[in-house]
Amino acid sequence: MSKSPPMTPVETVACCSPLSQDPLSREVAERIAPLLKALADPVRLRLLSLVASHADGEACVCDLNDAFDLSQPTISHHLKVLHEVGLLDREKRGVWVYYRVNAAALSDLGALLGRVAG
Repeated sequence: MSKSPPMTPVETVACCSPLSQDPLSREVAERIAPLLKALADPVRLRLLSLVASHADGEACVCDLNDAFDLSQPTISHHLKVLHEVGLLDREKRGVWVYYRVNAAALSDLGALLGRVAG
């Protein structure tokens, strides 16, 4: 019997109950941590926000450079990290790579965090 491939952090979040209902297992927490770690960086959090709010919901590095006092390779690195954890989708068009927020991943992350009753 073949073993199914390991889930990505985004897939793990999608299948979890909200934190306010059931505690996460150690294994699930270890799979989700990279997603939260990626978002914990202020540059990456801003990049995600900029891409999400950009016209047509997508942007390339050339659209994002002016918002930061960082080099284009550094911005590209941060976008790559967001892509690798599944928060951004990307599509190459000619020499440019366009990024789009993975809305399902953000929705699933929001559902995981759940509503905390106060």
